[in-house]
Amino acid sequence: MARFVQTGRPHDSRQKTDRMATSSSSTTPPTNSTPPADSTPPAPRPRHGRRLIYLAGGALAVVLAVAFLRPHTTTTKHARTGDQPVAVATVGKGDMPVILTELGTVVPITNVTVQSRIDGYLMQVLFTEGQHVHKGDLLALIDTRPYEVLLAQYQGQLEQDQAQLAAARVDNARYQRLIRQNSVAAMTAKDQQYKVEQLEGTVKADQALVDNEKLQITYCHILAPVDGRVGIRQVDMGNYITAGQTNGLVILTQMQPISVIFTLPENDIGPVAARLRTGTPLPVDAWDSSNLTHIATGQVSVLDSQIDTSTGTVRMRAIFPNSQEELFPNQFVNARLLVNTDHDVLLVPTNALQTGPNGQFVYVVRADSTVEVRNVKVGHASDSMTVVTDGVKEGERVVTDGVDHLRDGVKVSIPQPGDATATPATGAPQGQKG
Repeated sequence: MARFVQTGRPHDSRQKTDRMATSSSSTTPPTNSTPPADSTPPAPRPRHGRRLIYLAGGALAVVLAVAFLRPHTTTTKHARTGDQPVAVATVGKGDMPVILTELGTVVPITNVTVQSRIDGYLMQVLFTEGQHVHKGDLLALIDTRPYEVLLAQYQGQLEQDQAQLAAARVDNARYQRLIRQNSVAAMTAKDQQYKVEQLEGTVKADQALVDNEKLQITYCHILAPVDGRVGIRQVDMGNYITAGQTNGLVILTQMQPISVIFTLPENDIGPVAARLRTGTPLPVDAWDSSNLTHIATGQVSVLDSQIDTSTGTVRMRAIFPNSQEELFPNQFVNARLLVNTDHDVLLVPTNALQTGPNGQFVYVVRADSTVEVRNVKVGHASDSMTVVTDGVKEGERVVTDGVDHLRDGVKVSIPQPGDATATPATGAPQGQKG
C-alpha cells in the first residue's frame, strides 16, 4: 500500500499570493501598473506645524478664561465674606403734607357764545380771532338803517299823539270851568276827561315804540359781555344773521382768572369741609396729565352742595389767577389738594416698604450687620416718603435696595461711596413742603 508523506517545509504565503495573482491574470487583461516616470510621491506633512496650532489654541483659551472668569476686587471681597450688599436709609422725623391728588378739568368761569339779538346784515367785524377784549368793547356791527327808519316813523307818531293830547287837555280844562258854572252838561265834561286819559295812553305806547327801536339800534352794536379771549369767527362779514342762530358769532372765554373742577371722594369730605368752615384757604397745585410738570397754583373756592350717588364723589372748584394763561379751557390736569400737614412724624423712604402675608414690613439693619424683618403700620405717603406710625424707631437703618435675596438674620454689608459696585444709600429723610 502506497503512503504519501508531507514534507516538513510549509507552504509559503507569498507563493499562495502569486498563484492567486496568476489565476487572476488568466482571466483579466493585464494592466500597466507602472507609474509614470515624471510622477513623484507626496511629501509627508511636518509635525511641527500641528504643534504650533495646538499651542496657539491653548494660549487663546487661557486669555479668554482670564478675561471672563477674573472676579472683581469688591466681588471677591463680598464672596470671601459672604455678606449681601445693600443700600440703607436712616429713619428720621419730619413734616409730611397730606395731599389728595384728583383728576380735574380746566373750566372757564365765564364762557359766552356771542349771539345777535336782532336780524340783519353783518356790516363790520371789529375783532381779530384770538384777540383779548374787555367788557363793553365793540365786536361787530349789524346794519342799523331799517331800525333807524322805523325809529323816525314812531317818533313822528309820538309827536302827533302828543299834540292831540295837549289839545285835549286844554279842552278838558275849559269844560271843567264850565261845569262849575253849570254852563255845560256834566256828560260832555266827563267825556273830555276820558279822551285826555286815552291820549295819554296812546302817547305812552308811542314812546315805548320809540324806545324799542332805539334798543334795536343798540343791539346792532354787538358788545363784549365780559373780559376774555375771542375764538374763531363763526360768521363772516356780509352775511345775514338772525337772533339766536346756531353757533352764534364767536365764543368769548374768560381766561383770567380761570377755574379747575375736580372730584373729591366722599370719605375725604370731612377734613376738607372743616378747613373751609374755618375760612382757611386750601391751596391747590395743577400738574400736567402725566403728573410730572407743575403748571399753576390756586386755591379752593367752593365745595359742591351734594354728592353724586353714581360715583360717590363731590365736585370742587379751585380758582387760578392764570396770569400767563398756563391753563387752557377743557385741559385735563392733576389737582393736588393740600389738606393738612403732619408735623414731627417718623418718615421712611417709600421704596423701603415691602409687602408680605402679614402686611407691610421693612428690613431693619441691626448693630451686628444682620437684618431683621419688622412689620410696620403706615400713614400718609408721598412719591418718595411714607409716614410710619408703628414698627420702627428714629435713628434705625432700613434697607432701601438689594432686598431680593434677604431674609431674617442674613448678614449684610453696606458698600461705601468709593466702592465701584456700591449703590448710593439714601440719607436721613428731611421735612417736605406741599
